[in-house]
Amino acid sequence: MTRSTTVLVVGGGATGVGVARDLSLRGVDVTLAERGGLASGTSGRSHGLLHSGARYAEADATGAEECIEENRILRDVAGECIRDTGGLFVQLTEDDPEYFEAKRDACEAVGIETDELDADAARELVPDLSPEVERAMRVPDAVIYPSRLVAANAADAEANGATIHPHAPLESLTVTDGRVTAATLGGDADETVDPDYVVNAAGAWAGQVAAKAGVDVEMAPARGVMVSVEYDSLGPVLNRCRDPDDGDIVVPHESEAVLGTTSVPVSDPDDYERADWEVERSIEECAAMLPPVADADVVRTWWGVRPLYAPDEGDGDRRGISRGFFRLDHADDGVENLVSVVGGKLTTYRQMAASTTDLVCERLGVEADCETATRRLPGADDGDRLDEFVARYDGQGPTDEDVVTRG
Repeated sequence: MTRSTTVLVVGGGATGVGVARDLSLRGVDVTLAERGGLASGTSGRSHGLLHSGARYAEADATGAEECIEENRILRDVAGECIRDTGGLFVQLTEDDPEYFEAKRDACEAVGIETDELDADAARELVPDLSPEVERAMRVPDAVIYPSRLVAANAADAEANGATIHPHAPLESLTVTDGRVTAATLGGDADETVDPDYVVNAAGAWAGQVAAKAGVDVEMAPARGVMVSVEYDSLGPVLNRCRDPDDGDIVVPHESEAVLGTTSVPVSDPDDYERADWEVERSIEECAAMLPPVADADVVRTWWGVRPLYAPDEGDGDRRGISRGFFRLDHADDGVENLVSVVGGKLTTYRQMAASTTDLVCERLGVEADCETATRRLPGADDGDRLDEFVARYDGQGPTDEDVVTRG
């Protein structure tokens, strides 16, 4: 079967469904194709942190500003897709106090609220903190349940006319005279789509999608492990106040804590090693902040692949690659109706989607404003309804499987 669509979005993670939702709200006919269930890629395999921006403040002021802006928006529009926990950056005895000061000053410079706590005050919030904690800085971090967030975006897109295809892998793109003229979808869709425009939002797989149109998108993916352990006594997110390294974050869930993470380059986001040392190191390093997790029962372990974009990246652990996002207009590469959106973070998915949708609407001659910063997601105040959306789209991913009911 062959049918026409104005925009085809490839990729059913947070950014892809964010684009589909934004386009549909602006009155654009859109079809989204995801090869697995929604959120089955990077979005559903993260540590689930809603960044305040504090992690990046001293190294990437622009990225930090993007995070705190989107943090505030998502608290308003995403309801029970978010758990408002707050966060602490903790300084241990061996950590550089000047780094703590630099981070606090950088946070204040970009408008991230901070509150410095001495060790006793920090332990009032988290009694099990290590005795090596000398002080802490409170920041507005929170937790995201990504399968709910992705499914709610998809539900709103579909309610406004979008077609959402889980389990519909992109098999081919046909380019004729500098334009994508056909896209073949397999799986449950089993159809050929004739799009006016194509958005490549495939995350770590964006290079593979672009290659189907003869375009190079040079991704530099890096794997990271998450370890969920039984621990129900953690209130805020814990961050180690040092240069980003292995095992420097602990994210609270209802009865578990997620420990992470590592950063190891991979060449193929589908086929990579999962090394025991990453698990052991993450537990050991996180236990330096929160000793009880060293002996806590491990509930599940998973790896995610960061969709980093770095055309000039060489060797190394890839921690230094910008976590900002890039909108690649492939008209510059000879394919005038294709754009890739790469990089970024789960926290900034809505902003990435809005920027991409702005470009698409400009090319299509659509004059309509973005509504997603103020429009609440459907089911935002009803966790059961959100979980029904997750089941509808076969929402996948281990990040929040202890919280979300998938049907």
